[in-house]
Amino acid sequence: MNWQGITVGYALSGSHCTLEEIMPQIKRFVDAGANVVPIVSTTIMTTDTRFGTSSHWQQTLRQITGNEIISSIVDAEPLGPSKRLDVLAIAPCTGNTTSKLANAMTDGPVLMAAKAQMRNQRPLVLAISTNDGLGLNAANIAKLLIMKNIYFVPFGQDNPIAKPNSLVARMDLVMETCEAALQGKQLQPLLIERFTHV
Repeated sequence: MNWQGITVGYALSGSHCTLEEIMPQIKRFVDAGANVVPIVSTTIMTTDTRFGTSSHWQQTLRQITGNEIISSIVDAEPLGPSKRLDVLAIAPCTGNTTSKLANAMTDGPVLMAAKAQMRNQRPLVLAISTNDGLGLNAANIAKLLIMKNIYFVPFGQDNPIAKPNSLVARMDLVMETCEAALQGKQLQPLLIERFTHV
């Protein structure tokens, strides 16, 4: 696919352990010619973890995309009327974000961007990363699976022995899922064997 002239919103919620895996995926879009607009949750903007400091991730996003980060509801709201984004990926999409999105809650920049994208009936791609995907969040994932214009990056259990409810998307398939979503298609297979820990 030719990504020249395509604007991709790339939103990150607080699954800090996947951020290292995500950055090369963002660079793939940039290298392919897309304009990538980074959008981050308050957690990403304010929390230092063993996986990296907030300032490190902010600097990395700016360097890769060449764009300023959207990090507030106020900054994300214009994405709706401007119809700026051709496709929006939330990757990683935490259980918290999944739950709020499925129940029409908008309390941060990532969810505001998602609401704007849904308003415009443009593709929204979710790459879930949640410890309770087969627990309490299963109902929320099911609600989103049947929503028009919402697509999922193929996902599976990442550690079925130690964390049997945990689901994580194949982050290396974000770009392919977005390409399919722009054509109104769900990348298949949706349910995959992600990891096997014995």
